[in-house]
Amino acid sequence: MEIHRAGSRPSARGPSEWFTGTVRIDPLFAAKDPARAAGNTVTFEPGARTAWHTHPLGQVIVVTSGLGRAQRFGGPVEEIRPGDVVWFEPGEKHWHGAGPTTAMTHIAIQETLGGKAVDWLEHVTDGEYGA
Repeated sequence: MEIHRAGSRPSARGPSEWFTGTVRIDPLFAAKDPARAAGNTVTFEPGARTAWHTHPLGQVIVVTSGLGRAQRFGGPVEEIRPGDVVWFEPGEKHWHGAGPTTAMTHIAIQETLGGKAVDWLEHVTDGEYGA
């Protein structure tokens, strides 16, 4: 058994290659062989969002606070709220982030396949975000 105490792992700023705006990533757990799942708490300041991306084995996000947005490629922008659980299918191109005036925090859980958990793509434009 391992216990990782709250606050024992440093926060990291979300890299500008993967995010638009101010994003903080707080690690929860890493995949340890033979397990493949890893999780992070991610906080998006108002207007912040991920770039378009996919996950080889899908992703679950659980909104814990604030008001956010999520979109799968070709679908409408959806509002997401605390308690909402969003499942993105394996290989489904999508993005998620905060609302324009409200921060949003979620727990993100995804699995690795061949050492990779995510494929980052182009940034979400302001027009796509505001749609």
